Amino acid sequence: MAVTEAIPLTRHPFADGSYKKMLIDGQWVDAASGKRFETHNPATGELLASVAEGDAEDINRAVAAARRAFEGPWSKVKPYERQMLLLKLAELVEKHFDELSALDTVDMGAPLSRTRAYRGRALGMLRYYAGQATAIHGETIENSLPGEIFSYTLKEPVGVVGAIIPWNGPLTATIWKIGPAIATGCTVVLKPAEEAPLTSLRIAELCLEAGIPAGVVNVVPGYGETAGAALASHPDVDKVAFTGSHITGQSIIRASAGNLKRVSLELGGKSPDIVFADADLDAAVPGAAMAVFANSGQICSAGTRLFVESKIYDEFVGRVAEYGKQLKVGNGLDPNVQVGPLVSQQQYDRVSDYLAIGQKEGARALAGGGKLTEGALAKGYFVQPTVFANVADTMRIAQEEIFGPVISAISFKDTDELIKRANATMFGLGSGVWTTNVSKAHGIARALRAGSVWVNCYQAMDPAVPFGGYKMSGYGRESGKQHVEEYLNVKAVWVKTA
Repeated sequence: MAVTEAIPLTRHPFADGSYKKMLIDGQWVDAASGKRFETHNPATGELLASVAEGDAEDINRAVAAARRAFEGPWSKVKPYERQMLLLKLAELVEKHFDELSALDTVDMGAPLSRTRAYRGRALGMLRYYAGQATAIHGETIENSLPGEIFSYTLKEPVGVVGAIIPWNGPLTATIWKIGPAIATGCTVVLKPAEEAPLTSLRIAELCLEAGIPAGVVNVVPGYGETAGAALASHPDVDKVAFTGSHITGQSIIRASAGNLKRVSLELGGKSPDIVFADADLDAAVPGAAMAVFANSGQICSAGTRLFVESKIYDEFVGRVAEYGKQLKVGNGLDPNVQVGPLVSQQQYDRVSDYLAIGQKEGARALAGGGKLTEGALAKGYFVQPTVFANVADTMRIAQEEIFGPVISAISFKDTDELIKRANATMFGLGSGVWTTNVSKAHGIARALRAGSVWVNCYQAMDPAVPFGGYKMSGYGRESGKQHVEEYLNVKAVWVKTA
């Protein structure tokens, strides 16, 4: 594989080593404890910023501010006004997009070639939610009770939302949480991941510039076991929207029991990506490779279980391995880089352990299989894009979410058996099918137990199309009208007129 040269040190304007406060009630404030934590560039180890470290007291302050706003001035803001605020925010995100995409790159490692490609997605989401702000409505319902009784429903904002996001796509993850909250008239306390908090804080600045009132959007950086846990269990939070691991998701469900708050969860995955012999292999090779290698495999719905029909298994898996070997790995600030670092030492150690586990279990690394520690990569968290062949369904690398650039290639013959094997996982987030047979594509799509099925593509997403999981991949949906509904309550109103 190609390795990038060293990138000259250039300071991002928002990642200049300075101190960043948290946003509560429209004000930039220190943590109540005075604590701070550092965030570093995972490609170089460079200090990007020190950040106010929120904990339970800061969550209390932020939730109180969100409650005041929700029950006060924000409750009087009309749908059209909320729409205009989101459109103004979209305008500011567009104006500063290059800065925001570079901030994602330096804080969590995703290459500029990836973060810049999210322009349409980030702006599309904000403008979609802006459109939804004026499309919220109840319905009149003809009831069967005797007499003259009129019945209708109202759609009302659920209230104060606690939003907890991961580090693998801070820009779009932040928008995915605050967009529907603003559209529906909710208020939000956002807890960004401690590994990559800077983009969320920069977007918070843009929210203020857009004129979003104090207390409507609050951002409290901190650690999951302190700030995140306090937000999930807070008795005055009406809903938690969480994206992350299934283990943390289970903890959030338990924490939500105190006041039975609404919960929506987008959790982990071990997604099957299925290649039939009749597929367009020239398209399927890069498609299957980048279904995992994109973002260094740090995507919940990555197609990490690559099922390949036996008659083409050796040829196809070999081609995917060769594709992986040609990818340019390095500092994401190099616009030619295709695979950046993992986000942290913890993730680096985790993925490295799985590389060793795979080889110990008897899988054969056709590409990669190790760390990258030489030259310009010495100070970063880099591993090789890896393709394991001869993988059995029962191997840990085929069952457990690795969250790294690691493909487990599995052979199949019988289609009925394939479906059972593809579904034999506790997860159900994404899946892929590569075939030129339309009937086969529809049949497999219906049989797979997953929230998304991509046919002859992978990771296609649109603000109007819902995304979410089955089984241990969570419940609730993001994007689409279903996402907006997650932030609304339905009230039935009965009026006896005679």
